[in-house]
Amino acid sequence: MAKVLMKGNEAIAESAIQAGCRYFFGYPITPQNEIPEYMAKRLPKVDGCFIQAESEVSAINMVYGAAGAGARVMTSSSSPGISLKQEGISYIAGAELPCVIVNMVRGGPGLGGIQPAQSDYFQSTKGGGHGDYHLVVFAPSTVQEAVDLVAEGFDIADQYRNPVMILGDGMIGQMMEPVEFEGIKRRELPEKTWATTGWDGKRKRSIINSLYIDPKELEDHVFHIYDKYEAIKKNETRVECYNCEGAEVIVAAYGTTARIIKKVIQLAKAQGINIGLIRPITVWPFPYVAFNDWANKDHVKAFLTVEMSMGQMIEDVRLGVNGEKSVYFYGRTGGMVPTPEAILSEINKIREGM
Repeated sequence: MAKVLMKGNEAIAESAIQAGCRYFFGYPITPQNEIPEYMAKRLPKVDGCFIQAESEVSAINMVYGAAGAGARVMTSSSSPGISLKQEGISYIAGAELPCVIVNMVRGGPGLGGIQPAQSDYFQSTKGGGHGDYHLVVFAPSTVQEAVDLVAEGFDIADQYRNPVMILGDGMIGQMMEPVEFEGIKRRELPEKTWATTGWDGKRKRSIINSLYIDPKELEDHVFHIYDKYEAIKKNETRVECYNCEGAEVIVAAYGTTARIIKKVIQLAKAQGINIGLIRPITVWPFPYVAFNDWANKDHVKAFLTVEMSMGQMIEDVRLGVNGEKSVYFYGRTGGMVPTPEAILSEINKIREGM
C-alpha cells in the first residue's frame, strides 16, 4: 500500500479502524475534533458504531460497557475533556478492561486555550483519577508513529487488560504527513474468556467489577494489577536515544517537542557542540534505566528537560538521573511552542556554567 497524506487526527482514527476498533464514543473538543468526525463517517461503513455522547462522562462509561463485552473500543478528547473522563478511566483500570484513549493536549489549566501543550503529563502518567492504577501511555512524535502506536496499543490493551493512552498534542493532531498502514506487527492474543459475551453454562460466569467491599480482597486485587504493571515495565518500555554518544549535554523531550530538539542538534553541530536527545516513547512506563545509563557516562556533563509545560516530566528525568548529573529545565506553556534557537541558547548557558 502506498503512503497517503493524512492529518494526524484522521490517521489515528483510520489506524484504530484497521486495528479492529468498531466502537467509538466521544464528545467534541478542539483540537481533536477530526477524530470523532472521521469515525462518524467511517465506522458505519465497516459495521461499527459511532455515538456522540451527551458528555465526556457518558462517553467513557459507554467505553466501559463496550470493553466489558470484549469489543475493541476507543475514545478521544483533549485536556479538560480527559479530566471529565477520569472517574471512568479509574473504573476501567480497576475492572481490568482494555481500551484506547487519545488525548490531544491543549493549554491549561481550566479551559485554557486551543493551542498545543504538554501540560497533561502528570494527569496521564501519575493516575489522574482516584486509587492505585496506571495507564500505558505512548507519546508519538510523528503521525506515522502515532499510527503504529495506536494499532499496537489495542494489542497491548488486550494483552494486559489495561487501558492505553495515546498522548499527543494539537500539533501532531493537526499536522499532515505521509503515512502507511501496512507492516504493523500484530500480537497473538488469548481469547477473551473474561468478557460478558454470554454464559450458556459452558464456562465460568464473567463478572466485570471494580468494587471490593472486603479490604483484604481489594488489596489482593491491587497487588495483582501491580504485578501486571511490573510485567508492562519489563516488556513495553520504549525509548529513543539519539546522538547521545559523546554528547556533553543530553536533552530530554517527548512527542513533538523532541522533533524540535533534533533541529537543535543540527544547529549545535554547526557550532561544534555535541548535544544528545533521550526521547521517552512510553512516558509510562518511563525509561528510567536509559537516563541512568547515560548519566553515568563521563562525557555527559548535564541534562536539560524541554517541555511545553511548566515542568512535569522533569521529575521523572531527575529520578532516572538519580543525582549523577545536574538536571536543568526550559519550557514554554499556554500553547507557546519553544524555538530551536531559544533552546540552544539555554544549552549554551548550561555549558558556560559547567
